[in-house]
Amino acid sequence: MTASDRATPATVAPEHRGLGELADALATGAVTSVDAVTAALDRIDASQPTLNAFRLVRRERALAEAAEADRRLAAGERLPLLGVPIAVKDDTDIAGEPTAFGCGGDFPPKTEDAEPVRRLRAAGAVIVGKTNTCEYGQLPFTSGAAFGHTRNPWHREHTPGGSSGGSSAAVAAGLVPAALGSDGAGSVRIPAAWTNLVGIKPQRGRISTWPEAEAFHGLTVNGPLARTVADAALLLDAAAGPHAGDRHTPAPIRASEAVGHDPGRLNIALSLRIPFTATKTALDPEVAAGVRRIAATLRRLGHSVTVADLHYGLLIGATFLPRSMAGIRSVHDSMPGSRVDPRTLANVRLGRVLGGPALFAARRAEALLHKRIGGFFADYDVVLAPTTATPPPRAEEIDGIGVTDTNNLITAACPYTWPWNVLGWPSVNVPAGFTDAGLPIGAQLMGPADADAQLISVAAQLESELHWERARPEPWW
Repeated sequence: MTASDRATPATVAPEHRGLGELADALATGAVTSVDAVTAALDRIDASQPTLNAFRLVRRERALAEAAEADRRLAAGERLPLLGVPIAVKDDTDIAGEPTAFGCGGDFPPKTEDAEPVRRLRAAGAVIVGKTNTCEYGQLPFTSGAAFGHTRNPWHREHTPGGSSGGSSAAVAAGLVPAALGSDGAGSVRIPAAWTNLVGIKPQRGRISTWPEAEAFHGLTVNGPLARTVADAALLLDAAAGPHAGDRHTPAPIRASEAVGHDPGRLNIALSLRIPFTATKTALDPEVAAGVRRIAATLRRLGHSVTVADLHYGLLIGATFLPRSMAGIRSVHDSMPGSRVDPRTLANVRLGRVLGGPALFAARRAEALLHKRIGGFFADYDVVLAPTTATPPPRAEEIDGIGVTDTNNLITAACPYTWPWNVLGWPSVNVPAGFTDAGLPIGAQLMGPADADAQLISVAAQLESELHWERARPEPWW
């Protein structure tokens, strides 16, 4: 049974309930939080030896929080996510738990929740665990010596993507109805594309990164992963909001209100052009076909879709590298005793070199990039592009190779997403079907500053036509 069957909450299989469906079932008493959280924890435990989505599971604490949620529900309290099990990526602090960020080593428990975790708790969510990520979130693979490989629920020989691959694998496999990830160069959108999920990279600052005023010098934002646009928007609403120390504070929106809202007839640019890379890249024909299917659907929905390549220029790439590498260095310096791969240490060293004048110049250039690329939106409302250049690679392809081969591998697979991190603007991955081998692929809808609501509206329109939420991998438990 799938969510599309419109079954009552009491009859939907637990692993098939979406975030909103499960919240409704809890509010009506059709299911208890203890039962829902127990079922999620049992699925996690059963799948962990093969799927390996979680770095840390909070069984005892999560069950205690679920019992408290049931008492609150019985007393008549209602909150958007009261009693609902969700997961967060292991770059996000939870009070009482360590944050390993993909690394080996022993790390002390954090004393305070990160701001998005505080907000999720305030909305009533029960956080069942922290999902795997690669070291410092550097790769579109979720692999590391400290935990092994996280596998793709659709095909266990392949990666689910990264760096939020643990979160995407957990949602795609039905372990939890939704999860929070982070995106510094595509790390929400890439795993969403490779696991048939909706992944929202919101406007910079929409979800706080506190205790950091900004993450990775403004490249990284937090964002939701879910099967449906409505569930992703619900999680975004619950996690969003500023902390007093945040460097970026966009005007608030209600993402859930954008679902089902008619955006009107839009001018959409179909851009398959790969941003400049220093290594060989090419768009896989099956990915291109999937993106063109999305374009055809948008035309059926009444939008104007024109082939119009967005030319990023060389400056945007020159500004990405200092911010990214200096960010890796900063995180590494904040985690004494972490054990990491030699490739990570090479990036740390590069970050030390680029963390001075080059970083300063990169930040100063952002306003110019906003103006130049923003001019493209004088003619177009939305850009439609591939999320990745290839389907998900085999998980082991990242193993045992040097820095140059690693950079070639990740650039060839994922050259499309990073410019929107430099700009700080919103982008949404939508599922674009499957390859002949059964591997998921995706397309991204990209907009200018604060276009989150418009992108969510268009994504919801696409979902109403394509119903990607009906496709599910075989159970892993």
